[in-house]
Amino acid sequence: MKFLRKKRVFALLLVCFVVVLFMNSTFIGRKLYPIYFEQEIRQSAEKHNIDPFLIAAIIRVETNYKHHLESSKGALGLMQLMPDTAEWIVESTNLGPHTQEDLLKADVNINLGSWYLSWLNKHYNGNLIYAIAAYNAGQGNVNKWKQTNLWDGSQERIDQIPFGETRHYVQRVIYYYEKYTKLYGEQWQSQT
Repeated sequence: MKFLRKKRVFALLLVCFVVVLFMNSTFIGRKLYPIYFEQEIRQSAEKHNIDPFLIAAIIRVETNYKHHLESSKGALGLMQLMPDTAEWIVESTNLGPHTQEDLLKADVNINLGSWYLSWLNKHYNGNLIYAIAAYNAGQGNVNKWKQTNLWDGSQERIDQIPFGETRHYVQRVIYYYEKYTKLYGEQWQSQT
């Protein structure tokens, strides 16, 4: 009886060791947290001076890399751009005319979404947390929270974001951003 108990304990410890070993494995991590549309993400990140892992994190949270999605509110493509926002981006830049159908194309959507994310980051003076929140809730809401001191834009006070959806969104984007940076950072730097 004692012998069987020792065997079970040993087997359990062995399984725990293997699980911990694989959980820390970059190979396994990349299988659990893949990045698709890598070329489009890299090109847009470089073009608009924004971290590619932030773009990937936004895409992961918005659509989990399903490029053909349309939200119930009408947002389109990988980065879930509203047609009005996309139209404003095109009018504000030289990113070329695009139709609403073009927003379902990965390269177009990532290019426009990356420009917008970069613009938000500049608008909020490099505060990525404000930029991520505004990507989800809109600039008007974030500006109001900022002006009325409802939320200071810090990562430590994300729990003060008035919209539960946006609070959860920001937490998830930061989680994936950090995960992607850890898993792919060295590999992507060596390829540039």
